[in-house]
Amino acid sequence: MKIAAVQMISGPDVAPNLATAGRLIAEAAKAGAQLVALPEYFPLIGATDADRLAAREADGNGPIQDFLAHAARQHGLWLVGGSIPLMADDPAKLRNTCMVFDPQGRRVARYDKVHLFGFNKGDEAYNEAATIERGDQVVVFDSPLGRVGIAICYDLRFPELFRAMGDIDLLVLPSAFTDTTGRAHWELLLRARAVENQCYVLAAAQGGQHPNGRMTHGNSMVIDPWGEVLARMDKGEGVVVAELNRQRLVDIRASLPALRHRIF
Repeated sequence: MKIAAVQMISGPDVAPNLATAGRLIAEAAKAGAQLVALPEYFPLIGATDADRLAAREADGNGPIQDFLAHAARQHGLWLVGGSIPLMADDPAKLRNTCMVFDPQGRRVARYDKVHLFGFNKGDEAYNEAATIERGDQVVVFDSPLGRVGIAICYDLRFPELFRAMGDIDLLVLPSAFTDTTGRAHWELLLRARAVENQCYVLAAAQGGQHPNGRMTHGNSMVIDPWGEVLARMDKGEGVVVAELNRQRLVDIRASLPALRHRIF
């Protein structure tokens, strides 16, 4: 079974970003991918806080959600829709939400980002909590590829979230890691999550210099349960495709049954 991560360099306008996402989803489908993941905030990056709030959609209703459902149905694949801005309980904030659609275009899962990024070093500063309302639910879903867990970007740094998912076969992580933190920790943490959870990891990232000057780390990749990087893209737009081999998953867990050895 093939899985694919779409890498983008999204700008502040939704329409061209959807067009790019549609083209890259089609490329992944042509390569045989049965599950495709988009990056965090694939519909817009670099917009003002007001623009992001204006782009919010109601749960279950809006052009971005319609695009995702149509793309999944058109190509007959499982689509993990990166993340999009949704309405929050607080009218001054948004939810950073990942939605999953099955090959019939039906939504099967919704995950709201739990851990909100904060970083301040020199001229680089981020405070997601100022405009984003955090989620509070762990989300997994079942698919023909196995049991799949969903997390977003900064969640990667909190291993307890993934332990709470139970036994998963695949972890999908849409992201827009900064280049500063990405160079230091991105691959290290992704491989650690794969090894400690004995699962495949599919990381779909923003990767390059955005119109507002922000640089995201990219390095979308697929990692197997032994921590080996199967496929990777550094910077730029494109698609990363690799095989999810269920027998390798079974063999690794049989030879090193660490999941069964857990005490806590």
